[in-house]
Amino acid sequence: MDELIDAAREIQADAHVPYSEYRVGAALETEDGEVFVGCNLENANYSNSLHAEEVAIAEAVKNGHREFSRLAVSSDRRDGVTPCGMCRQTLAEFCDGDLVVLCDEGDDAVTEYTLEELLPNTITQETLE
Repeated sequence: MDELIDAAREIQADAHVPYSEYRVGAALETEDGEVFVGCNLENANYSNSLHAEEVAIAEAVKNGHREFSRLAVSSDRRDGVTPCGMCRQTLAEFCDGDLVVLCDEGDDAVTEYTLEELLPNTITQETLE
């Protein structure tokens, strides 16, 4: 199995999910090979919950990274979860459309997308100008 998928699976243990009981882990790889992980953190007010992908990218950006090559996303159900629309837009702020997104289907099955496939015609800084 891909080490990035393994990292996304491992971080799920740290998820705080008392409401949905749906653990998600994300592992974001920088262009220079460093990996940052995140897990979902739920809040009783659902709109204040943090998604795994957001936590991973925040950690990477906080540490000075702005170029990324791959993202792996995995849930404890191994259901091929993809980043939600909000996370896709957050990723688009920092990643090119060719970012590889690996979605864990369980066992050795992984579905691969690009960010552009998941979020075509995204809102960018250029769009706003």
